[in-house]
Amino acid sequence: MIFTAGLTALAFASAASAQMTIQVGAESSSQGGIFQYIPNSISAPNGTVVTFQFSGAPGNHTVTQSSFADPCNPLAGGFDSGWIFLSAAATPVPEWNLTITDDTKPIWFYCKQLAPSPHCSAGMVGAINAPTTGTNTFDAFQKAAVAFKGNSGQGVGALVGVGASASADIGPVPSGATLYGTPSGSAASPTATSPSTGSGTTSSKSGTTTSPTTSPTSSASSLGASFLSAAVAAILGISFA
Repeated sequence: MIFTAGLTALAFASAASAQMTIQVGAESSSQGGIFQYIPNSISAPNGTVVTFQFSGAPGNHTVTQSSFADPCNPLAGGFDSGWIFLSAAATPVPEWNLTITDDTKPIWFYCKQLAPSPHCSAGMVGAINAPTTGTNTFDAFQKAAVAFKGNSGQGVGALVGVGASASADIGPVPSGATLYGTPSGSAASPTATSPSTGSGTTSSKSGTTTSPTTSPTSSASSLGASFLSAAVAAILGISFA
């Protein structure tokens, strides 16, 4: 009985400390292209820490909670990583940790970046604990995202979402990376921000070590120009279905 109890306790401890990793963004030469989460669908019990690694470079992506019914718009009260722009491969890789708090319902998310075209409509969506049978599968969710017309929702969510939560922003933010449109600490209705560039009143954090960011607006504006140049270079010659 003591041995059995010990194994049970160990099993609970292992479940509570379980970790999984999802890559955010990829390279143009990668199978599936730039706009994807790898893997894009996982199963994770309560207590699992899902680490999103923003390694696709150059790139500008988010992890934003949505719903099966509306895959390319933020879920009210949902989690949001904010945008992070990478001009080149960063070391160390920026990460965002999301802890699963309710594994009884599926968690859906998308990238809300619009440049050079909406990433969500390019199929950059993901799921945690999605059904494997029936009508609400990940494949059905992704097909609905690809069929979405127009720009995906740009509202800024929170660190705490529905069924999962984060306790901190993306980090570290090394030289050559910029974080902006960071979420609030608790669940709230998404608030609007300027699409794709993250300009306006959103805050920014730069990994540049020479000087801190002093003006969120001017920093985001220059970031938009930098990203546009990087994006054009990154996708030159690539066609999107």
